[in-house]
Amino acid sequence: MTNPITGILETALYAEDLDAAEAFYADVLGFEKITRADNRHIFFRVGASVLLIFNPNETIHPAPEGALPVPAHGAKGQGHACFRLDSDRFHTVIERLVAEGVSIESDFLWPNGARSIYFRDPAGNSLECAEPKLWGL
Repeated sequence: MTNPITGILETALYAEDLDAAEAFYADVLGFEKITRADNRHIFFRVGASVLLIFNPNETIHPAPEGALPVPAHGAKGQGHACFRLDSDRFHTVIERLVAEGVSIESDFLWPNGARSIYFRDPAGNSLECAEPKLWGL
């Protein structure tokens, strides 16, 4: 039987300071903002996927009466997301991050030859940009 699940549609990270998160993901990484709901969440388009940034202090509460029936959720502490990056675009992303004062924590080649860089967002989430061949894609 073929698995009917074909990919990851969205990824969620958590940040208490949504203003800092919005500035980082929109201005530093250049992601297109889809929407922001007050101090609860910000959603960004990232290629064919969506990145959700939730304030864990808000999403831990159940949805109010009459709202969409999304269950309460949240995480505390640092999470991780990896963004697909073609090999010829690493220099552009690294230059942009460095110009914005974002430190590159690691830049290396995996045993299969795929390159990854690691850095952090203002909430301390570990972010990675990697070539798709890291996972044989």
